[in-house]
Amino acid sequence: MATNLVKYTEESLVISLKENDKKAFEHLYDNYSSALYGVIYKILNNEEKAEDVMQEVFLKIWRKINEFDPSRGRLFTWMINIARNSSIDLLRKEKNVFKEDIEDSVGKVDRLFSESKEISHIGIKDLIENLKPERKDLVDLVYFQGYTQEEAAEKLSIPLGTAKSRIRVALQELKNYFEL
Repeated sequence: MATNLVKYTEESLVISLKENDKKAFEHLYDNYSSALYGVIYKILNNEEKAEDVMQEVFLKIWRKINEFDPSRGRLFTWMINIARNSSIDLLRKEKNVFKEDIEDSVGKVDRLFSESKEISHIGIKDLIENLKPERKDLVDLVYFQGYTQEEAAEKLSIPLGTAKSRIRVALQELKNYFEL
């Protein structure tokens, strides 16, 4: 884009952007996209996600430019905050999706166990025996002995995150057997 021929002050750029001037937006992209991408990539550490967030950020800037108040700070600082917040929002969203996936898997296996009066009838004990020992021990403690994940992690002297990950993998393996 050859938009660098037009020189803008920050004030004139903001005015032009608020008037939906396409050339001003092209100038903004040409001059600030590298810095914004750097911030986004540093937070996400993933090129594909960073590119997606970058696109969202410029859409937000375009849509929300009328909310920019020069008395509260510089345009670049405002844009950096949008980029940073959008990146953090994506990380939070992914964390919640992962958490919901774990909770959903745990819930399905819990229902499976509670629906069966005698777990030996469905052969679950045999299936659990096929799990790796570190997963088998956790499943036994949590699902057969009534420990919480925190208590099981403490009893086995492993971090809670490790316990949760191992349980999740074990539940996924068991889920594959039952096609829940």
